[in-house]
Amino acid sequence: MSQWLQNIYDYIPLNPELRSKVFISISIVLLLWILHRLVMLLVWRHTENPRTRYLWHKNSGYLTFSLGIVLLGATWIGALRSVGTFLGLLSAGLAIALKDFVVNFASWLFIIWRRPFELGDRIQVGDIAGDVIDIRIFQFTVLEIGNWVDADQSTGRIIHIPNGKVLTEPLANFTRGFMFIWNELPVMVTFESNWRKAKDILQKIADEQAQHLSEQAETKVKEAARKYLIFYSKLTPIVYTSVADSGVVLTIRYLCQPRRRRSTAEDIWENILTEFAENDDIDFAYPTRRFFNNRIEGKPGTGGADIPRDQEPI
Repeated sequence: MSQWLQNIYDYIPLNPELRSKVFISISIVLLLWILHRLVMLLVWRHTENPRTRYLWHKNSGYLTFSLGIVLLGATWIGALRSVGTFLGLLSAGLAIALKDFVVNFASWLFIIWRRPFELGDRIQVGDIAGDVIDIRIFQFTVLEIGNWVDADQSTGRIIHIPNGKVLTEPLANFTRGFMFIWNELPVMVTFESNWRKAKDILQKIADEQAQHLSEQAETKVKEAARKYLIFYSKLTPIVYTSVADSGVVLTIRYLCQPRRRRSTAEDIWENILTEFAENDDIDFAYPTRRFFNNRIEGKPGTGGADIPRDQEPI
């Protein structure tokens, strides 16, 4: 094997110093690759936690890459001095030609340093929302939510987003800082319904479903206030009253965890349907067509039933 390697070494049409650097570089790359594989083999044997395996894989990869850059740079630093001007011009040209790669790499450094999101966070970048499942040098990956699926549930699609989007698009993080979101459920009842009774029923249901989160949310608000200007005067569930064309709108506003928006809404709606079915003086409102007879239903002052027919205005 030694003789075979020596033959290959002698066959390469380069000067001895340059050939030596090439072989040293190849040896460094192979050694680091083998070392990385051995580390991952030990990790896979000693743990079955997917998150732990992933973090070891990513961190050991970054460490191996950085170590390789340092060792290769030390090997070639002498040769690079003689072509410093050429490399300077080359790097300037590459920076222009590969602008997107440079921006994505700089954005990756920003993500690692500032940590606007981490693995497992639920985020939205521009029009794309999802759970972060991977972060790489030039792009990060999310498991998409929303889109054609209601209530922020997964679509099953994996979307790769360039890191540069973090600096050019609005970034929303559902699970960092406050760690809760406000959800609202509008419930419309007819004008003839006992809307005050309906409001009391909705308030009771909202308290049963979300009241226990208020204390947790208050603690999280205090923690988030150390870093962000976040404050709320009221964190308990509340029901607001408004009027629409078809009836009285009672809107339930309550706190929930980002990944439980649909399940909490389902629980609340099932309780609403059950409670309203037991009260004959409460009806849901929906678009209907109504015929109005002014002679029978109208007020006296507007030409109603108390005006004799022969005296009705034409």
